[in-house]
Amino acid sequence: MKQSFKIIIISLIFILLLNGTSFAEPQVPSLGEAFNTISGNTDREGYVSSIQLLILFTILSLAPSILIMMTSFTRIIIVLSFLRNAIGTQQTPPNQVLIGIALFLTFFLMAPIASEINQEAIQPYLSGEIGQEEALDTAMIPIREFMFRQTKEKDIALFLKMARIENIDEIEDIPTRVLIPSFILSELKTAFQIGFILFIPFLVIDMVVASTLMSMGMMMLPPVMISLPFKLLLFIMVDGWNLIIGQLISSFK
Repeated sequence: MKQSFKIIIISLIFILLLNGTSFAEPQVPSLGEAFNTISGNTDREGYVSSIQLLILFTILSLAPSILIMMTSFTRIIIVLSFLRNAIGTQQTPPNQVLIGIALFLTFFLMAPIASEINQEAIQPYLSGEIGQEEALDTAMIPIREFMFRQTKEKDIALFLKMARIENIDEIEDIPTRVLIPSFILSELKTAFQIGFILFIPFLVIDMVVASTLMSMGMMMLPPVMISLPFKLLLFIMVDGWNLIIGQLISSFK
């Protein structure tokens, strides 16, 4: 059996040699050739299209940061994290669930702004009615209006002072590079204020349970183990998820 197998292999090699078969290395196109293939040109316009393609990929890679920092996502995810810590359920709900809830609530809140951007900027740009720069400026208008509604004047004044910008007569004169960090700072402040309010009722339950256990001489029993069912019961009785989500959404009005 082994002898016949060797004969077959030698025969195949001999046939390949007779036919002059050669295995050439595959030629991998260079980066420039790939860009030219994508753009369909080999002149200067092809390189310009390639640069625009790189810029587009860069913007797409920054899309998560834009979603987090320029929308309602920051406040929502921080409040939900505070809620989980206040109840004391450790990793329940898990991080994936909290992020998913925050994302869909963000999509719900930002849907009117996205529709306005689509009607006023994207569709006119795709139809050739406006240029790229005008489309970007038009798209930023509803986003800036949303951020201005949620940003405190104190935070805007802080970043205007650090940027050494003076003589601001109207809101439109405030640059976006000042508005974005001001909006983030305001969102952090608002989220921490809501988180403080969430902690109060659950903290009262912890204090009552701890004092009760000490009065009964059960100092070795962890108060968290006893207070957790009562905190869950309170959260269920007041329909906590409905109440918190509703207040979160109404806080952006």
